[in-house]
Amino acid sequence: MARRSSDTRASTRGNSKLSREGIVAAAVELADRDGIGGLSMRRLAQHLGVDAMSLYYHVRDKEALLAAMAEAVAAEIAAGDEVSAGEWTDRLRQLIMAARRTMLRHPWAARVIEGRETPTPSVLLHIERVLAIMRAGGCSVDLCHHAIHLLGSRILGFSQDLFDDAPGEDPPPDVVAAWAESMPHVAELAVAASHSGTLGGCDDDTEFAFALDLILDGLEQKRAFAD
Repeated sequence: MARRSSDTRASTRGNSKLSREGIVAAAVELADRDGIGGLSMRRLAQHLGVDAMSLYYHVRDKEALLAAMAEAVAAEIAAGDEVSAGEWTDRLRQLIMAARRTMLRHPWAARVIEGRETPTPSVLLHIERVLAIMRAGGCSVDLCHHAIHLLGSRILGFSQDLFDDAPGEDPPPDVVAAWAESMPHVAELAVAASHSGTLGGCDDDTEFAFALDLILDGLEQKRAFAD
């Protein structure tokens, strides 16, 4: 009985060291290492060396934990490097590419943020910075509204591509040959975009930046036309 009492006191002392911020930071670390699919309250408790029930004093449930994790990652974007002076399109590009670097450090976060119905405070702060750059650059409120819809998740540094291209994998020659019969243009692009083709393999960062530049150039044309 004495030992049980001692264990309880030790557990209580250990739990008293827990904080919401520490739990969230540990959850982010665990998700970075194992992916969001490997995160559970039980595994997080093991990672922290505490009893799982002690976590619920600080976070209501896993959904609340995920929301806090999304906010923590978005806060990294909001607290990122200051954007240098220049054209508004250059400044906005710097901000969004900085957001992308944050998201790449936490590859699970895009899925969590997309799954939320409402933005977290730090996501709103990031959007405020986007809008501030556009308004200072002469963009109307109407154009800013369209831009938010047009940029979509690119504002936060990620986008949903049509295909998930696995690195190092090209379509097998027999598949390309079959495509050539009924889908010659698909086959042509598949060959060109292979790692040995004229275009080379797809690079996510390059494609993200290319699309972002097209969007920003188009927004600048719209802004200039309205003057």
